[in-house]
Amino acid sequence: MQRNTCMIAGRSLTLLGVNHKSTPVEIRERMALTAGYEEALCQLKQIAGGLEFYLLSTCNRVELLFASQGEEEIERQMIHFLFGDAINETERLRYSYCYRDGEAVNHLFQVAASLDSLVVGEAQILGQIKEAYRFAAAHRCTGPLLNKLLHKAFSVAKRVRSETGIGSSAVSISSAAVELARKIFGRLDDKKVLLIGAGEMAELAAEHLLGQGIGEVVVANRTLSRAVELARRFRGQACSLEELTMRIEQVDIVISSTGAADLIIRSEDVRPLMRSRRNRPLFFIDIAVPRDLDPALNDIDNVFLYDIDDLSQVVEGNRAEREKEAIKARRLIDEETLKFCRWQAGLAVTPTIAALRRKADDICRRELDRTLPKLQLSEADRQKVEKLAQAISAKMLHDPLLFLKSESCRPGDDTKIDMVRTVFGLQDDNEGTGNSNDGPT
Repeated sequence: MQRNTCMIAGRSLTLLGVNHKSTPVEIRERMALTAGYEEALCQLKQIAGGLEFYLLSTCNRVELLFASQGEEEIERQMIHFLFGDAINETERLRYSYCYRDGEAVNHLFQVAASLDSLVVGEAQILGQIKEAYRFAAAHRCTGPLLNKLLHKAFSVAKRVRSETGIGSSAVSISSAAVELARKIFGRLDDKKVLLIGAGEMAELAAEHLLGQGIGEVVVANRTLSRAVELARRFRGQACSLEELTMRIEQVDIVISSTGAADLIIRSEDVRPLMRSRRNRPLFFIDIAVPRDLDPALNDIDNVFLYDIDDLSQVVEGNRAEREKEAIKARRLIDEETLKFCRWQAGLAVTPTIAALRRKADDICRRELDRTLPKLQLSEADRQKVEKLAQAISAKMLHDPLLFLKSESCRPGDDTKIDMVRTVFGLQDDNEGTGNSNDGPT
């Protein structure tokens, strides 16, 4: 997009930042707002000429979006604020990015829709943007332009979620395990899960299952105190490894991640249990390397075993599906970017349109006030004369207003707007911009 596509009355947008794609973590962590947004926003407000600004800091990105009159000095100050002494100029040019106007709008929409995330389609980033916006709005750092833009970013992200499948497939080992469990059992609220060991991915899988409303969690661990600790965290029960066979008979899902040197559950241990379970489905998830569970478990009817490689294949397949959906999402974002830029470009002529209408209304009112008292008219006739004056005014303004609203009066060709203001003798003012002053939601 061209730089001037998204400017309004000389006000331009600039987005500066670093992210996981362009910048190593050792540089991002130097720039992270460890003290929170409040102090940083107060410092930004001291920069003269920065009309509006918004700041986002996450583990994967730090970005500053601001509106100004486009002065180079303001941009230099904003660059110094964002990067400071964290990185030198050479590193900044190498690792950071700068988007302006339409490109800044498009980038913000992509970030909000999680197309620029480490995991495409994850939902966390939108909440982080909303939180950052609340801070900026609460400190009166945003104004009509950024308020409108950020609210639009929220609606664009919602549209991407509803019109594409970008967030529908699991792209982590733990979420893939839960996705498979749902395919096997359907509803999970009446199911029980046995968590064996304290591996990080097994814990994450258990957390995902809890998020899906799993009925009960049982934790088994070599160290009973650790099992009790995890059981308390998952609002479940604890047991020792010696109780595994009895517990497997009672549960529906088993997630194992012990790091043991040998198998801890073998097919001969489980086969007799299926008779007492009346062949109710039993789902094993082996996230351990080396494996905890006997591969021969898959030979038992109604027993389903997935190891780390199986889950990885599911994840890779889902990532490919998300990339396909991302193509649709980017098309939607390009469309929404154009809409926003057209809206913003239209605002460039709004003050002139408002001033022209005010002048016509003022002339009509003055002439009516001067003429009507001299005429002996009934109230009905008086109203007819007023309507006649308004109709004449509207017809006289019709062509000038069409000219102002046409593509010929866009930013980059202000001489045509100046010509209309000169012809009609309009005073320079900034009233009637029609800007929305939306607050945070």
